[in-house]
Amino acid sequence: MITLTDVSKDYSSTVSIGPVSVDIDSGGVTALVGPNGAGKSTILTMIGRLLSLDAGSIEVAGHDVVNTPSKAIAKIISILRQENHFVTRLTVRQLVSFGRFPYSKGRLTLGDEKYISEGIDFLDLTDLEDRYLDQLSGGQRQRAYVAMVLAQNTEYVLLDEPLNNLDMQHAVAMMKQLRRAADELGRTVVIVLHDINFAAHYSDRILAMKNGQVVEHGAPAEIMRDEVLSRVFNTEVQVIEGPNGPLAVYY
Repeated sequence: MITLTDVSKDYSSTVSIGPVSVDIDSGGVTALVGPNGAGKSTILTMIGRLLSLDAGSIEVAGHDVVNTPSKAIAKIISILRQENHFVTRLTVRQLVSFGRFPYSKGRLTLGDEKYISEGIDFLDLTDLEDRYLDQLSGGQRQRAYVAMVLAQNTEYVLLDEPLNNLDMQHAVAMMKQLRRAADELGRTVVIVLHDINFAAHYSDRILAMKNGQVVEHGAPAEIMRDEVLSRVFNTEVQVIEGPNGPLAVYY
């Protein structure tokens, strides 16, 4: 379980996040949604210890993320931020191998190579593993970054808007693979999404944020209601029944 207790981050006298107190259950997919500037990415990066807390505490699987040694946290939590721009020319396999650094410290073992291969295979990148990243499409590159975090073999996988710059076909494929990672690999996936319909279709829980606060938290059926989404997104939303479940339509 991920437990946030009175977590806050102050950027200025007028811009702040929190205090946020919420539990995110282990297992499955939890989607963080909300309008721009709601604090979704800030909360995710604080959970992943890439951003300091100004107040409060965060525990992941019983470990305080502030006080637990980095090498221990890296075996519990893996995180993929939006900014993934490696300057060095790397192949797909070389990139994915970075996920093993908490274990190998750069000296890969046969066991590390196994996890690297499994991550590559899971994201359908086997035929591309010797290609350089700058030779790939945006969707292929994004899959390579996700393979890297899966190769880290952590129970908790944090992803900050992994659907950015993906067309609809590749976004759907990515969400299906993340759903599989939760179901088949037993990972706890926490993902920041802009599209509430993707969140509703692929997640087990939705955590909705607004103005730096968690305003709704529950199963998709609890969140996918006209009045709830209209309040979260500050616009009129109607939820209709689509062929594969509820869909939010904005007006």
